[in-house]
Amino acid sequence: MIKLHHLNKSRSKRIIWLLEELNVDYKVVPYQRDSVTFLAPPELKSVHPLGKSPVIEDDDLIITESGAITEYLIDKYANGQFAPTRGTNEYIEYSQWLHFAESSAILPLLLKMFIEKDGCETNFLASYADIETAKVLQFFDASLKGKRYLVADQLTGADIMMSFIVEIVKNNDELGKYKNIAIYAKQLASHPAFIRADEIELEAEA
Repeated sequence: MIKLHHLNKSRSKRIIWLLEELNVDYKVVPYQRDSVTFLAPPELKSVHPLGKSPVIEDDDLIITESGAITEYLIDKYANGQFAPTRGTNEYIEYSQWLHFAESSAILPLLLKMFIEKDGCETNFLASYADIETAKVLQFFDASLKGKRYLVADQLTGADIMMSFIVEIVKNNDELGKYKNIAIYAKQLASHPAFIRADEIELEAEA
């Protein structure tokens, strides 16, 4: 059985969603953020030295990083679903979006979040974060024009990875600025496994 080490209010909710879509046996091991520092508890370091989530255990393997976990689970358990055929142009596009989520997309959003949480005056970072966040989200929004999903008109691991970016936009009450992302958010939320992932996360917090 797959074991998912899940931290509340983190990127690992999308791994719950993927596991639900794959319909595999798995167990969620929940961890709660510190109410003051919002950091992960030290117990996660017993699973992996970085003490971060998500982490999965499967067949004596310990796998970290959301993108690597997503690729591993789809390669092993999806039976050809949730990713285009390797060697095709669609697969290249899929791979770019899958990695975009944890590279170009997330950095400015996290910078913006940390600056706002800290409340500090900055000489450079605040304006950089604002400019880069707008650039990333405008690109994302434009890429979704006329589409239900990012690649091949079907749900893939790229959509599951990018769902965390959508969640940040939604939590910041900024979906109204991005018409296509707003439509996409509703499309993702139409999947029963997406809804179950939300419910499972809430149960893990209880």
